[in-house]
Amino acid sequence: MKMEFNEVYITKTATYFPNEPVSNDEMEEFLGLIDKNPSKSKRIVLRNNGIRRRFYALTREGKPTHTNAEMTANAIRNMLDNDPEQIKAIDLLVCGTSSPDQIMPSHAVMVHGELPESRSIEVVSPSGVCCAGMHAFKYAFMSIKTGSAHNAVATGSERFSAALKSEIFEEEAQKLKQLEENPYIGFEKEFLRWMLSDGASSFLMSDKKNESGFSLRVEWIEGISYANEKEACMYMGGEKLKDGKLKSYLDYSPAEVQARSIMSIKQDVKLLSENIVPLGGLMLTRLFKEKGLNPSDVDYFLPHMSSEFFRTKIFDQLEKNGTPIPYEKWVVNLGSLGNVGAGSVYFMVDEVFHSKDLKKGQKILLLVPESSRFSYMYALLTVC
Repeated sequence: MKMEFNEVYITKTATYFPNEPVSNDEMEEFLGLIDKNPSKSKRIVLRNNGIRRRFYALTREGKPTHTNAEMTANAIRNMLDNDPEQIKAIDLLVCGTSSPDQIMPSHAVMVHGELPESRSIEVVSPSGVCCAGMHAFKYAFMSIKTGSAHNAVATGSERFSAALKSEIFEEEAQKLKQLEENPYIGFEKEFLRWMLSDGASSFLMSDKKNESGFSLRVEWIEGISYANEKEACMYMGGEKLKDGKLKSYLDYSPAEVQARSIMSIKQDVKLLSENIVPLGGLMLTRLFKEKGLNPSDVDYFLPHMSSEFFRTKIFDQLEKNGTPIPYEKWVVNLGSLGNVGAGSVYFMVDEVFHSKDLKKGQKILLLVPESSRFSYMYALLTVC
């Protein structure tokens, strides 16, 4: 007996940002100065990443204003008009993030706790970095596709700012100062300080499309990991050893965790630049062939980028692979929102979904690379 599958649609989207946007000149007012000195790397990183503003769940004095769970719940409330009946109707809640408020309980159950109007339902917390939001999207998609749920809320969110504050690095800076009178933190630890942003976004997904207005039919969602070939490139709560393996924060003393800034978010910039674009192009080329998709069929291309530095590299790689997509089809909001990790692709979809230029039949291609150990997610949506 052949199993029948449901169509799956995105019927609503929404976003939530904490506080007012923070300009490049204001960043260290919120994050603080390490050893009371302005950063030497900030200007270099900002020049390359093209980010003009971002959002922090912090006051100007560095005090927290929102938890990740609160921001995510606020995005859901915005999407469902803060209507208790719509919130109660949710069948499944799937929340992706790389910056949960605590290790346990999981992020999604904390979001569920912020929605007391909801029912007792299945709740899932995909782990990961930039792909975590796409994993949430895929779990919701598969649940509706197979009839396990009639509707689902999928989210992507981050609260990076708490891990970017100067106090995270201060003890290491002081140790360095004692040793060599040069208290500047390594570039791999400061690199992401000037790129990351806070916020949350959500999708309402259903086995029925909207009766009026547009819906986005989810055609497919695919993913791949190259962790079997590549060592960690972006990591937090560990330190990379000479053999490329990570030593966990659990294997350091509390004093060592502070002195070595183990809980900072680190990026192996050389490994990133060598691999992130070519590896992402391999699977995309394969998907074009396997799915019978022609690059000319794509009306909107939504690539998640951590930096504008990669824009021309992605464009050139697509051309090299024989799958060119002209810039006029690209939707990228990195410059105005910053890198919101697991939430970034949700923000781009939200922008397109509320665009006045949307037409039935148009196709939207999503590309989400995750540099932590080189994972990638891809999806195709059709406007209907």
